Amino acid sequence: MSEAAIAKKASLVDQVAEKFSQSASVVIVDYRGLTVAEVTELRKQLREAGVEMKVIKNGILSRAAEQAGLKGLGEVFTGPTAVAFSNEDVVAPAKIMDEFASKAKALEIKGGVIENKVASIEQIQALAKLPSREGLLSMLLSVLQAPVRNVAYAVQAVVESKEEPAA
Repeated sequence: MSEAAIAKKASLVDQVAEKFSQSASVVIVDYRGLTVAEVTELRKQLREAGVEMKVIKNGILSRAAEQAGLKGLGEVFTGPTAVAFSNEDVVAPAKIMDEFASKAKALEIKGGVIENKVASIEQIQALAKLPSREGLLSMLLSVLQAPVRNVAYAVQAVVESKEEPAA
């Protein structure tokens, strides 16, 4: 192999290792058996959620994972492998891949990374069951509003009870 090819592969390993390090979550899947239309639809859904999906050679992925300090991830890099990187939303790639895998049985989740820690298939699927970021924020807002709402109801009840005898 020429020195230029080796340098090019080393550069690619560095780029992928940087993606692993910078991503909030990464989901690794086996896409063998998906039709072109299904892959196109999957990429579209991921792109709309701000998730980048790449098909990268397993050798480069395993070297990049090792370089990024993700021990134990190398064993999932067998067969056709696609990787979904999300820099912002931790839940989005897991949720989209899990929903898509339930419809397209050919898609198989092999593992992933959640906030720079290697995650199992079960952890990725548990993450997929969480509500989206917006859903979590609305739940938090609802919880924060509840005490204020209860105080408002109590004050309203006191006001109404004071007005009843006067009527």
